[in-house]
Amino acid sequence: MATENYYETLGVGKKATHEEIRKAYKRLARKHHPDLNPSDKVAEDRFKKVQEAYSILSDAKKREVYDQYGFYSDNIPPGGAPPGGAGYHPGPGMDFNGFDFGDFTRTAGGAGGAGGFPGGDAGGGGFRDLFDQFFKRSGGGASRTPQQQQGSDLEYGLDIDFWQAIRGTQIRLTINRQELCATCGGSGSAGGSETICPQCHGSGTIEQNAGAMRFKVSCSRCGGTGRLRNTCPACHGDGRVSRQDTVEVRIPAGARTGSRLRISGKGNAGAGGGLPGDLYITTRVQPHPVFDWQGDDIHVQLPITVSEAGLGAKIDVPTIDGRATLRIPPGTQNGQKLRMREKGVLNSKSGKRGDEIVEIVLRAPDTRDEKVRDLLKELQTADQTDPREDLWTKV
Repeated sequence: MATENYYETLGVGKKATHEEIRKAYKRLARKHHPDLNPSDKVAEDRFKKVQEAYSILSDAKKREVYDQYGFYSDNIPPGGAPPGGAGYHPGPGMDFNGFDFGDFTRTAGGAGGAGGFPGGDAGGGGFRDLFDQFFKRSGGGASRTPQQQQGSDLEYGLDIDFWQAIRGTQIRLTINRQELCATCGGSGSAGGSETICPQCHGSGTIEQNAGAMRFKVSCSRCGGTGRLRNTCPACHGDGRVSRQDTVEVRIPAGARTGSRLRISGKGNAGAGGGLPGDLYITTRVQPHPVFDWQGDDIHVQLPITVSEAGLGAKIDVPTIDGRATLRIPPGTQNGQKLRMREKGVLNSKSGKRGDEIVEIVLRAPDTRDEKVRDLLKELQTADQTDPREDLWTKV
């Protein structure tokens, strides 16, 4: 029974360092992100697999279990024995019905992923149904109802301008999400009478052999329910349909590039009556032509004249609160930085504001004016200091 090779999924070797795994994950997640590949099912499935692989390999303890057994389970401690005990070997004709494999398939799904084995939602055949039988301890002839499953989360990137980030704003966002089918109410059935599945005879399971092992898996024809029903024509039996939804998103003041906002219950609807997932909004703040946002501080370049730098002055400076007066001390040099206290961005965690850092940019006078040239010559005669005197002592 093959399992996913997480190292191949991320394109790294088995001896890859944590940093190599992190870089590979970031590169692949960006490449296959649903926002960058709309309506691309292959990219979406690949993104889910990358998220799943990273959730295991980025955790040292989970990775140790995976490296030892080829899969991860919360029931197996690092260095411990897999379900069934150390040295357990099933004999010929062994029946695995009722054998407890624990959380074999409960690997963490990523943003927008469904969790479990690659393949997303439950309900089909294959490995997910096989291991579902193990940890569900499904009985012999009892039919079962479709399993509830929480809906997957959604991830959206949102561009906001500088002032929206500084002051906060309310944005109406249109997203595509899976909602409960209005036709069948999420049941996936079109109503009418149900019939016993002729393949599993109502048990919901069928037996399969793999060499010396014999085990039960969900019936692929009835999906493990033991009964056949008329599927809903609107959702084709899934119980959910894709729709556009409008969501009001409140961007708090001080939101940064990379800030992640969670909107509960606005992800995809759950299967079988399960709870919906959540919507996550990641903000990207557009740059401003004057203000440079660094941490909690705002950086500004301020042009001044030679006379203002030499003699000192009081100058109006732009801040995120409007105009403010800054005192330029006499003898200010080009590139010198002056600090304006609490004129930066409010930090929502500390409740304190950063500063505004003003960098002085000295502008030479316009020498096309003859009077200006004469004044500069007088200044040259009056000021005999050599600004490069210390330079040669350091060479």
